[in-house]
Amino acid sequence: MKDFKIRCSAISQIMGGTNDLTDNQIKTIEDYSSREKLTIKQAETLNNLIEKRDTPPPLLQTAKTYCDNWIKEQLYNRRKEFTSKMTDKGLIMEDNSIDFIADQLGYGFLIKNEEYFPGKFMHGTPDVILPDTVIDVKNSWDCFTFPLLDDEIPNNAYWWQGQGYMHLTGRKHYKLIYVLSDTPEHLIAREAYWYAKNNGYEEVSTEIFNEFMDKMTYSDIPDKYKLKKFEFDYEPEAIEKIESQVIKCRNYINSKIANL
Repeated sequence: MKDFKIRCSAISQIMGGTNDLTDNQIKTIEDYSSREKLTIKQAETLNNLIEKRDTPPPLLQTAKTYCDNWIKEQLYNRRKEFTSKMTDKGLIMEDNSIDFIADQLGYGFLIKNEEYFPGKFMHGTPDVILPDTVIDVKNSWDCFTFPLLDDEIPNNAYWWQGQGYMHLTGRKHYKLIYVLSDTPEHLIAREAYWYAKNNGYEEVSTEIFNEFMDKMTYSDIPDKYKLKKFEFDYEPEAIEKIESQVIKCRNYINSKIANL
């Protein structure tokens, strides 16, 4: 069986269980380590913090579940698929959203990346690769899931994904860009259909369809309210943590395979 590598889009699923210390705990180690004498309680605190820092934590259940599914994918030669109306919209509108970003941010023209990047511990296919930057595009389902007013990345999984993509491509800067795009008509029709069915209508009337069309498209909204950008840089320490977790996943997978 091939060595386990984590998809960049799934890095967050194996990152639970890391033993990061808080800033105060790190300062406590530095402070107590510099003192010539410590009280019994201070010495005990220092030893406990050092042990926590240096002892690899076990994988959490979310990571184990991800590894279990990966094993089954290899053994049965099947891929565990996940689809939803949100991912459907994202895939369909990706090219249009890249063009929208290019226009709004003054790039002129952006090319969707198709190159797959295999690494020793992780792998993936970023959306757009520039000389010094990776751009990742996220299409929000509607205006209420669009993070217009957020000051920080609404989903930390995308921060881990970005670190992985930067590592694979050698770029040092990341732009996570959300776009509020019009919903494709067939997805609007599907939403209208289920609304009609669940509310006792025999068919989708023109009135119902138009209501959903108005609600799920945004031609009346200024472009500045349809793009939200988050930026961050490459952090080598994050890669070290990812690689450490991948190694633990490999050990877990090997133990599972040995018991089959």
